[in-house]
Amino acid sequence: MNASVRISVSSLRAHKRRFAGTFLAVLLGVAFLAGTLVMGDTLRAGFDTMFGNATKGTDAVVRSADTITTPGESQGVRRPVSTDLVKTIERTPGVAAAAPDIQGAGQLVGSGGKPIGGQGPPTLAGNWIEDPQLNAYRLAEGRAPSKSGEVVVNKGAAKKGDLQIGDTTILRTPDPVKVTIVGLATFGGEDGMAQVTFTGMTQADAEKYLTAKPGEAASIRVRAGPGVGQQQLVSDLTAVLPKGVEAVTGQESAQENTDMISSQFLTIFTTFLLVFSGIALLVATFSIHNTFAIVVAQRTRENALLRALGASRRQVTVSTLVEASAVAVTASAAGLAGGIGIAAGLQALFPAIGFPFPEGDLVISGLSMLLPLAVGVVVCLGSALLPAVRAGRTAPLAALRETAVDQSGASRGRAIVGGGLAALAVGTTLTGVLANPSLWLAGLGAVLALVAFVVLGPVASSTAVRILGGPLDRLRGVTGGLARRNALRSPKRTAATASALMIGVAVVSLFTVFGASLKATMDQTVSRSFAGDVAVSTPSFGAGGSGLSPKLAPAIARQPSVENAVGLGRGVAEVDGEGRALTVTDPVTLGKVFDLGDVQGSLDDLGTNGIAITRKEADKQHLRVGDTARLAFTDGKKESFTVRAVYGQSELAGDYVITRAAWAPHRIQDSDTLVAVSFKHGVSTADGKAAVRKVAEQYGNPEVQTRDAYAQSSAGGIDMMLTLVYALLALAVLIALLGIANTLTLAIHERTRELGLLRAVGQTRAQLRAMVRWESVLVAAFGTAGGLALGAFLGWVLVKASDGASDSAFAFAVPPAQLVVVALVGLAAGALAGLRPARRAARLDVLRAIATE
Repeated sequence: MNASVRISVSSLRAHKRRFAGTFLAVLLGVAFLAGTLVMGDTLRAGFDTMFGNATKGTDAVVRSADTITTPGESQGVRRPVSTDLVKTIERTPGVAAAAPDIQGAGQLVGSGGKPIGGQGPPTLAGNWIEDPQLNAYRLAEGRAPSKSGEVVVNKGAAKKGDLQIGDTTILRTPDPVKVTIVGLATFGGEDGMAQVTFTGMTQADAEKYLTAKPGEAASIRVRAGPGVGQQQLVSDLTAVLPKGVEAVTGQESAQENTDMISSQFLTIFTTFLLVFSGIALLVATFSIHNTFAIVVAQRTRENALLRALGASRRQVTVSTLVEASAVAVTASAAGLAGGIGIAAGLQALFPAIGFPFPEGDLVISGLSMLLPLAVGVVVCLGSALLPAVRAGRTAPLAALRETAVDQSGASRGRAIVGGGLAALAVGTTLTGVLANPSLWLAGLGAVLALVAFVVLGPVASSTAVRILGGPLDRLRGVTGGLARRNALRSPKRTAATASALMIGVAVVSLFTVFGASLKATMDQTVSRSFAGDVAVSTPSFGAGGSGLSPKLAPAIARQPSVENAVGLGRGVAEVDGEGRALTVTDPVTLGKVFDLGDVQGSLDDLGTNGIAITRKEADKQHLRVGDTARLAFTDGKKESFTVRAVYGQSELAGDYVITRAAWAPHRIQDSDTLVAVSFKHGVSTADGKAAVRKVAEQYGNPEVQTRDAYAQSSAGGIDMMLTLVYALLALAVLIALLGIANTLTLAIHERTRELGLLRAVGQTRAQLRAMVRWESVLVAAFGTAGGLALGAFLGWVLVKASDGASDSAFAFAVPPAQLVVVALVGLAAGALAGLRPARRAARLDVLRAIATE
């Protein structure tokens, strides 16, 4: 063992530059993984501290015990509690103070006329609680609101909207309310709760604009008297609270808020980053394996001499693994330091791009350090294992032969195995997306397809390089022909080098195709369902935004140029025990502006006890026209509704439709998510749009768009997602480029004598550089072509699997322009990767190169 270690140390000292690319690949992959884990731990600790500080004066929270949760949402809707309970609670022994907490949606308009926030995180409004210990927000500047129209806003929202104390602006609740800012507040010592905005009003204003009727609150905050613990306080409160109302400790409430942030943002965000860390490490695996395979092939005579001098197979294998271990440990350790640096950089960067990273020191846990270290070592050693075993099998007689470079790969056995895997992948995938829709089967088929591509790579590389390099003979003459022949020398090496780039390009292509398909789906949905001319909406998605005033649609409908205008509101209820989203609208006008497909029954007479359901939901609930459905609302009331219509399409109209009159007794804060408008015959789009915009300006100035523009803006979040995906995948592509550059560098070392002879017979330095660069481009072209094909296939699989696993109809689309850009970037990356090896080759001394063995 000692001899193996000495051999490894000597080899590393003599050939340090051979492992530079491997070192960087491991370092980058580990740094990304460690940075993600450290950032996640730091964010969780920061939000936990922030919520703890904000609610440390609240010892108990009284709220409704019942929630209604609709499919796809993690947080349910609770019914309000009566503010009359405050007096009952204050009389309870052990209670020092109690205050109602009224909450609703309220979006501020900034000084430039644009709404603040709304792009995901909620825009909240509520009553300003006078007791500073019960108020989660702390007054930092100015004063509390004392009369109608005065508000306090969090400092983060004020900065984003360029608002100051004394400014007058509009608060959408969703009806526009003119407010004057009299104070600025902080949350848990920060300018706000992440990007959530908050506007604090007087209690009278909050009840007027944020609740269905006075005397209701989302919850009641309670502060305990001296010597009373939170659990004891909850026990005392439970004894006096009416049925359906519960009390939880302040600590539980704070933990729920932290868990909500974690489930809705942190877990998804860190999982997203961890997936890309895995992709980067997978790409690094191919680069590392290729490096060690080439190094072992180049040291065939050296290893054979060691065997001839008495070294055992085990010693040669161990010496190679010791080299890999040394590289793995040092690179992973450096990656840990890099990961901490990445997390620190993100902590400083996030506030600059508008996301307030909670203040505090970085949280570096043992798991966030040990896991990346272990992954880096395992990836490096696993990648080097097969080359190490191959090194140990070197025969002593190989010392008498010239150094042989591995040229295997395009064998019949590999072609048979790869073809079998490809057939199995196609069969599994088709079963998972067509015959028996299943995300698990589709995912298994996708993994098998990736394995098949890797196995078949050496088989396909010869043919692919001949085809891709064919034009080089005509365009670059002898230089191009030599570049093509060099790429053809070792099919296995070419395929292994290209595989790293192939995976990166495949993932980029996958998301590009899936993003284009989502856009096509949205466009198809709007085109198929929306028969109107313009749409009025607020630029928000997720939980953000305050919605549109229910008064807007009737006001637009009164315009002379408008034929129909219908608003789509949202409600929730349990339908026969299952939480469901309700579309609150005028069903008669809805049928005129939206294509609902084949309608059984009638939408004309839903009234206050009728409901319309899609055919899919009707079949699921075993309901037909004339049947009765039992609905339970958030206010605790249960009512029977008669199914008076069953319709076919539901994309924009939703699965359940009731009238506003039916929803009115149960609403909390009413708003519309969309107003669809159709014009009278002969009215131009420009004139009609201008008339609608004039009305919309009186209701907070929401966006008025044509049908096509609305479809495009609805898919706007997809472009944001793709931009983030491309930025994250840049690391994987960078590692792939390091692999190509490292392979070429090692190949130049291997072909030193040959390059010297080429120079001796008249090849210029410029021709030599061009030959190496074009060889790099050919390898990159092979990887890019394979990645595009694999990515398009996997994109199709993902779209079809999503189509089969969900109720929505997905459209498959291949964006040629974007994929051409991806291809060009892949080729440019190959040219870039070949620059340094080309310069190094051109600097070789001719006589020394010829004399090299």
